[in-house]
Amino acid sequence: MLREINFDGIIGPSHNFAGLSPGNLAATRNQGLVSRPRAAALQGLAKMRANLSLGLAQGILLPHARPNRRWLRSLGTSYQLAPPHLRAQAFSASAMWAANAATVSPSPDAADGRCHLTTANLATLPHRSHEWPETLAQLRLAFAHDAFRVHGPVPPPFGDEGAANHMRLAAHHDAPGIEVFVFGVAGGAFPARQHRDASEAIARLHGLDPARTFFAQQSPEAIAAGAFHNDVVAVANGRVLFAHEQAFADPNALYADLRDALPEVEIVEVPASRVSLEDAIASYLFNAQLVTLPTGETTLIVPQEARETPSVWRWLEEHVAGNGPIRRLEVIDVRESMSNGGGPACLRLRVVADPATIDPRFMVDAEKLNAIGALIERHWPEAIAAEDLQAPALIDQVEGARAALLEMVGCVELINS
Repeated sequence: MLREINFDGIIGPSHNFAGLSPGNLAATRNQGLVSRPRAAALQGLAKMRANLSLGLAQGILLPHARPNRRWLRSLGTSYQLAPPHLRAQAFSASAMWAANAATVSPSPDAADGRCHLTTANLATLPHRSHEWPETLAQLRLAFAHDAFRVHGPVPPPFGDEGAANHMRLAAHHDAPGIEVFVFGVAGGAFPARQHRDASEAIARLHGLDPARTFFAQQSPEAIAAGAFHNDVVAVANGRVLFAHEQAFADPNALYADLRDALPEVEIVEVPASRVSLEDAIASYLFNAQLVTLPTGETTLIVPQEARETPSVWRWLEEHVAGNGPIRRLEVIDVRESMSNGGGPACLRLRVVADPATIDPRFMVDAEKLNAIGALIERHWPEAIAAEDLQAPALIDQVEGARAALLEMVGCVELINS
């Protein structure tokens, strides 16, 4: 039986605030602050437990090897000898943002009846460009069943940042859907990370029906305001598209196409007059998990920052009270990840599949999360300051912590990946 599964990235022990992501205002604003890797990872686990308590299926993706010594060797250096900017890039915990791991097309949408996953190349920014080999290794383990086809990345220079720029709408998860790929156009203040050529290549690789596949340009205003990915200003689930008025360059054309392809689509557009782009991005209103509960309720899982932003919370409460498509709000605390530039949606990759076809090492229940939490309490650093990145003791702790987690979940083959 097909159902939606959220695969959350476990926040790695190297979580730090190096400010490596231009256009991600939270990440650059907090550059140089002291991070709390242990608290960050535990907050992520609490989010997963909350999802399980709502009746949702939950999986995990595992932290990558940090520092990435293999990447540094390819650059002719080592962690000890690398210049500070390469050291920071090699130490980044950005693989925690599982929404950037891959683009996923469920089996009802693909010509061959298989679920397709294309690993994102993340070619735009150096600190993310070296993630894809380990991401691909994990995806090939988790989705080794014949029900899936896992693709390597689209080659650079065509930048692809995965599911953060992809949306799917369908009457229900196991029905044929329509897929929307959102791309940016270069030339603004910040990089446009998703290229249209990459999105079109993925649609071809996945065997999608051109009549049910759409390509929409993200508005330059949204990118300039700090919407470095589409999922900072729009999210879709089931029949519901939830978006800011300024999310897309030509929203009226997109909405007309969607209504023609899926007449039952429900478009919830938040007016800029009610919630500014700045408030939407600072609160991560749209970087929320929009999910369907077993009861059928469409529910929005938002960070605490959304409740603490008056314009955002006022609009949300009015929408729910007015019997809008979103029927329920859940608030979670992911402050550490928010401070590094990503909210609830950034932390998860959505896969519609039969859980029985997935490697059980990548699926979790409350008991398994409790065991992982206890390991994190023992092994993850409590805090990392900028100057700590040069400390051999920290490197040993980070590498040992990841190895302990991989041993616990039975994925020792990834230790040297």
